[in-house]
Amino acid sequence: MARLTTVGGSFAARVLQAHLEDEGLTVELRGNIDSPYAFTVGAMSRVDVFVAEGDLEDAKLVMLVTEVDSVLDLPPQRERPRDPWGDRALWVVLVAIVLLGIIPIVRMATGG
Repeated sequence: MARLTTVGGSFAARVLQAHLEDEGLTVELRGNIDSPYAFTVGAMSRVDVFVAEGDLEDAKLVMLVTEVDSVLDLPPQRERPRDPWGDRALWVVLVAIVLLGIIPIVRMATGG
């Protein structure tokens, strides 16, 4: 068996295993499978995915095709209509804050 990849968590490992087995590849999972802990992170969630030596290149190709398909399935980004007031609102607020901070200092300096 040859290590194909490492994933975080048993759910991701099981999904990958099911996908690879659906393509007719032999898959073995090693690591933190079905942990008694409900939530694991970092090294505790590591699961190594192994495939048969002869299936390694095919498994890499399946993973590549899956990644490309997932990117192509994303919905197209819609352009947000430009808000004419949106860009100016930030500057108006910043100028107001600066003026409210300067006015008391000027009054103190002039003795008023």
